[in-house]
Amino acid sequence: MCGIAGLYANLPLDRLDQEIRRMTDSLSHRGPDDVGYHLDRRIALGHRRLSIIDLTGGHQPIFNEDRTRCIVFNGEIFNYRELRTELQAKGHHFSTQSDTETILHAYEEWGEMALHRLRGMFAFCIWDAREETLFLARDRFGIKPLFYAFDQGKFRFASEMKAILCDPDFKRDVDPEAIASYFLFSYIPAPLTIYPQIRKLLPGHSLIVKNGQLAEKQYWDVHFEPNHRKKERVFIEEFMELLEESVRMRLISEVPLGAFLSGGIDSSTVVALMSRELRIPVKTFTIGFGGDIGEFDDERRYARLMAEQCGTEHTELEVSPNFDGLIEEIVRCFDEPFADDGVIPAYYVCKLAREKVKVALSGLGGDEAFGGYERHLGFYLGQYFQKLPRHFRGKVVQGIIERLPEYRSGWFRTDHLKRFIRSSLSGAAERYLGFSTKINPRYSLDLFPGQGKVLRDAFASAQDRFLKYFDTDNASDPLDKMFYTDMKMYLPDDILASTDRLSMRHGLEVRVPFLDHRLVEYCATIPAELKLKWFQKKYLLKRAVEPMLPPEVITHKKQGFVGPTDRWLRTDLRRFTRERLSEQVLRRHGRLNPIVVTQVLDDHEAGRENNDSLIWSLLIFQVWHEQYLH
Repeated sequence: MCGIAGLYANLPLDRLDQEIRRMTDSLSHRGPDDVGYHLDRRIALGHRRLSIIDLTGGHQPIFNEDRTRCIVFNGEIFNYRELRTELQAKGHHFSTQSDTETILHAYEEWGEMALHRLRGMFAFCIWDAREETLFLARDRFGIKPLFYAFDQGKFRFASEMKAILCDPDFKRDVDPEAIASYFLFSYIPAPLTIYPQIRKLLPGHSLIVKNGQLAEKQYWDVHFEPNHRKKERVFIEEFMELLEESVRMRLISEVPLGAFLSGGIDSSTVVALMSRELRIPVKTFTIGFGGDIGEFDDERRYARLMAEQCGTEHTELEVSPNFDGLIEEIVRCFDEPFADDGVIPAYYVCKLAREKVKVALSGLGGDEAFGGYERHLGFYLGQYFQKLPRHFRGKVVQGIIERLPEYRSGWFRTDHLKRFIRSSLSGAAERYLGFSTKINPRYSLDLFPGQGKVLRDAFASAQDRFLKYFDTDNASDPLDKMFYTDMKMYLPDDILASTDRLSMRHGLEVRVPFLDHRLVEYCATIPAELKLKWFQKKYLLKRAVEPMLPPEVITHKKQGFVGPTDRWLRTDLRRFTRERLSEQVLRRHGRLNPIVVTQVLDDHEAGRENNDSLIWSLLIFQVWHEQYLH
């Protein structure tokens, strides 16, 4: 796990050297153990290393035998030993024991097709000096990030945008569609970034740079082809076999490793399987929440149950709503607005884990594979609600529900009901869009003064991007279309982006067994009715892991590492929020309408609407603007 950077430009070597060092230095938090560079004709590569495998011999960049090709790599290849043996049999000579060198020789042997043989998480760049070509690639799910910019004859890439933003000549314009996407979803989906000149390489894609031309290509995608003939018990057996293999592969490490333990099914399953494989107690980490949290209930007691059953070395931390300087720090992790309200607990659990381990396994991905979110259940129920007469749904039911006040306790029952009803009058794609968006339509356009048509077009484009994924030919069942959409947008650009940036801020590598591509491909053959069954989320997964987990862990309501943001915004964080979103502060840049922002805050505090996600988005946007656009 590392940080990579590169510059391809017709510049003198001393200028290349100066710029690549500045770019690489900005990524020092991603790789505190080592640094390396390579300069050649028009090319400069930089690498910051977090040493996990081959601690003494894995210095990068790594070269092939005749030094005509070299690689900088971020990630882990979990089947590298098998690939290494195969490549050695074909005559390749290795100078290290690292997985990085395996990628380079695999590329020499199989070219672009080598990507299909890699099992892991990765973002890398190979420089071919003979062909004067850059070959970049990103893993199938976007676990590892890769940003690039091509402007004024310069091609730059890096693990984080801050390395590209180091260039004092870089123009910090703002992309309207990125702003619309951010306020719709709380994140900015690939290939967009907040800056129109910087793009994210899409997951499962490669990029070739040669003679000033860029050619991007998709090398992998998931196809949902449910097998309705196979029995439930066979699915369970085959799934568990693949999951056990995935966890076992991800225990490869020459440094201490542990696991996040939220108390939910996914992380508990990973910990249970780790405990079976390891001879020593697994180090597990969880967090709870302090301050005025009302009826909000974190999952510490379920994590303790799991830790006790597995005999783990368990560590807890209570997070309080004292965020002095923390929001600014989080914004610096992303370099663009990012407003998933799970960032604060995620920041602290990564910091906590890094005090004892260098690698942590996570249960991320289980919800996307098996339907674990409330919006999944809402979409599922919506198929039945749609059968009621449209007039009854719209005039009668919606009229009643919209007048209901929000719970002051911090729970979202009324909010979820309102979102369900608002989306119920639409077709399947638009209905799931309604469940997935975070901004109430009555605020969306008035929030941005003087940008009516531009923002209308931007919001339309952002919605079209979402709907295009839902309308894919890769799935036919509406529920599978929903899972596919999450895998293309929410998974890489929200939870995986958050996990990478916040863990690497602390020099911690996070591995995600549920996102082994062979496992996900298998899950795509499981019929959707076995994932959401009898109004139960994650039905098949629960059946599969039931023998390993305490009954309370299986049956309790999912919470995860998500804090009581709604409650805090009404109580402990109210003054901070009002100060940062005051009319005086907002008028400094004029991008947001202070009157509408005040209305959003008033509606939330009065319980008329649950606007916690929108308020958090406004806060993060304001802090980002102050730090990056001045």
